[in-house]
Amino acid sequence: MPDAIALRDERQFFLGVERSLSGRVWRPRLAAAEEGRAIAISQVLGLGDLLARVLAGRGVTQESAPAFLDPSLRALMPDPLLLQDMDAAVDRLARAVETGEQVAVFGDYDVDGAASSALLVEFLQAAGCPPPFLHIPDRILEGYGPNVEAISELRRRGASLLVTLDCGTTSHEALAHARALGLDAIVIDHHQAPERLPEAIVVNPNRADDLSGLGHLCAAGVAFMTLVALSRELRVRDFWTGVRPEPELLAALDLVALATVADVAALHGLNRAFVTKGLAVMKGRRRVGLAALLDAARVDGPPRPMHLGFALGPRINAGGRIGDAALGARLLTLRDPIEAARIAAELDRLNGERQALERATLEEAEAEADRQLMRSNRLSCLVVAGADWHPGIVGIVASRLKDKFKIPAFVIGQKGQSCSGSGRASTGVDLGRAVRRAVEAGVIEKGGGHRAAAGVTLAPPRIDAFRVFMNDALEEEVERARASDALLVDGALTARGADADLVRALERAGPFGSGNPEPLFVFPDHRIVDAGVVGSDHVRVRLQSGDGARLDAVAFRAVGNEIGEALLRGRGDLLHVAARIGTRVYRGVERMETRIVDLARADRRLS
Repeated sequence: MPDAIALRDERQFFLGVERSLSGRVWRPRLAAAEEGRAIAISQVLGLGDLLARVLAGRGVTQESAPAFLDPSLRALMPDPLLLQDMDAAVDRLARAVETGEQVAVFGDYDVDGAASSALLVEFLQAAGCPPPFLHIPDRILEGYGPNVEAISELRRRGASLLVTLDCGTTSHEALAHARALGLDAIVIDHHQAPERLPEAIVVNPNRADDLSGLGHLCAAGVAFMTLVALSRELRVRDFWTGVRPEPELLAALDLVALATVADVAALHGLNRAFVTKGLAVMKGRRRVGLAALLDAARVDGPPRPMHLGFALGPRINAGGRIGDAALGARLLTLRDPIEAARIAAELDRLNGERQALERATLEEAEAEADRQLMRSNRLSCLVVAGADWHPGIVGIVASRLKDKFKIPAFVIGQKGQSCSGSGRASTGVDLGRAVRRAVEAGVIEKGGGHRAAAGVTLAPPRIDAFRVFMNDALEEEVERARASDALLVDGALTARGADADLVRALERAGPFGSGNPEPLFVFPDHRIVDAGVVGSDHVRVRLQSGDGARLDAVAFRAVGNEIGEALLRGRGDLLHVAARIGTRVYRGVERMETRIVDLARADRRLS
């Protein structure tokens, strides 16, 4: 195991980098006062120096390290009845199962909604209920959440219980309509909730009166806990028999893991156990639909968190973005491998179309963002709009703008006299709260979401007012985020020290993602031996350390930005290279993969 190279000066700038090529300060993630914690973890638990530093940098102590390295449901999952109104939801669901009621499942059109819906549908079928009516709304024709027309149709078909997944917390009108029709409603959700809840049983850890401390769960996590409590209640009622055995809920953790990563839920506490155990389930490829999607996405080797977020998630979302919104949820419940392969191939095709649409819209949106920033370079929030921008891809484009311009961004598509859009924000900004305030102030018609993402509906004449409102509402949060924006470095490595053994050791601190960032290392004073463009916009380079060891690395989407230009023009230059290390499996062979995040001049001059 290579030793960590702990390099910093007395001012706490890593390698003295006060301004990188991307304009960021580099700081050590592990403060000087915390060095002792890393040493204690290494010595007491017998872990390598780098792994110990990574753990200590994430607040892990020698006492908590064993549980952190082996997250278990037994240790981390509380009694589901801690969630507000969970007891009422479980009682109503248990009565529906016992009497064989017709249940309607209404899910959102993203991965979390599809996975949540599949969880409930699968459980109800195992319990012998009539096949549930599964409804995933069309993004364009119906919009987000339950609507009056769909509820009326579900009731007409004979549903007596409606369960909404990953939506419904703000659907006052639609759920009041359900009650008027005699349709009971249960909401299983995680989005930020208004003070006044709709007329339904609402299970949502982000309710103001919920004290469970589970607000970091995605909807699939809440749904899983609901099914754990429901299965237990049915056991108490002597429902499960040899003819109808209790479902193996642990086998459903593959869906929970998928939704948790794809919905960018924070990977701490219970979510770490969900993803760790869910990946183990997914590795067995028992779920026909996921196995087909893994094949369609050309995932080689065991699935990893990055596959969930960047291979499976976008393909399931593609159905809801530009195709049949129900494809993803249907795929996740299929048992026919031929049909599963057909739907997986269709989702793969739709994902390709989505990428083409995204590129075209992003070009227009970036041009509009540039114009706004020329007028004012201290914006707190970008709000760009375009005629006929597809509502299925505005969220992705907003994420791209947020990453490029380093401020929250909303991308709004206008069709006729109606506009709908999505916003994305980075750490330190609560977008969902600001959007709720915009609704309350009458600036927009509808809106909601959570800290990192939100959706809005408004009339075209209100776009300028919304832009002004969001810039005012987010100014202080964005300024604080700017002031604290730093690249946090876990340690330093050389090309010779970065190998697959080190990657495997560091993976013990995973799964990595939101709330548990993937380790970042700096390769000091490495020379660029070669560089070139690969694909449409990536830059691949070969780095060489002072001892002659070489390492291949890639900077994704770097063509045209300061990182890519420095690499392509810098053959022979010495640079400090900030990167994340990992491995990928290609045709059965494991290879190193080093992903460049930032660069700084080795002579410490300001860029």
